[in-house]
Amino acid sequence: MRLDKFICKSTELTRTEAKKMLKSGEVRVNGEVAKNAAMQVHENNSITIDGQELTARGSRYYILHKVVDSICSNVDEVYPSVLNFIEVDKAFDLHIAGRLDADTTGLVLITDDGRWSHNVISPKKQCQKTYRVWLRSEIDDDKLADLITRFEKGLQLQGEDSLTRPAILARVAQENLVDETSYRSEVLLTITEGKYHQVKRMFAAVGNRVVGLHREQIGDIRLGDLAPGEWRELTEDEIAQFS
Repeated sequence: MRLDKFICKSTELTRTEAKKMLKSGEVRVNGEVAKNAAMQVHENNSITIDGQELTARGSRYYILHKVVDSICSNVDEVYPSVLNFIEVDKAFDLHIAGRLDADTTGLVLITDDGRWSHNVISPKKQCQKTYRVWLRSEIDDDKLADLITRFEKGLQLQGEDSLTRPAILARVAQENLVDETSYRSEVLLTITEGKYHQVKRMFAAVGNRVVGLHREQIGDIRLGDLAPGEWRELTEDEIAQFS
């Protein structure tokens, strides 16, 4: 990890304060003065400030039920960052593993472990993400099988050179519908990549439009009974999925 991040995980210093400390020449890595905030260090390095050995705190892992009109960013913009909902120390030192649009709700994973989040979002890992999708136009039963096949084979998105990776499209069972009247316009889509606005663009490619989007699952991690705006720590088993 970056040296300035290691210092923040080992002290109460902010990122700005850590960088000032580095410029002062008070930080040493393996006995050598280190001033480069972006220097990559590891847990087995000896990192000291004024001769005092630093030990990084353990990484943190959370799940949040994102609400509409919030953003997956480390800064507030037009809408507030989802990190405002995580009531922990130095919440804004965390980052989001798999972003959602402001108008999309549902499961967000938050951590300060870069290697772990890479395993969540890297297309090479083919981590499945499942979305509940509400569509403008209903999908008739006699057209569903054809759409399922098209999504399995991959779709050509505007501006992309290659097809999307195989995706799983399924009708939501009637007993699991959010709104019983939306049987033909409420579906589940599972993808293993995260292109820009991918779910919306996939349905646009088949002549439909997404009017509501909610992420329900990443890998084997589910929202469960977590209410909108609520969060919790991940369990050891959940963390182990992407370790």
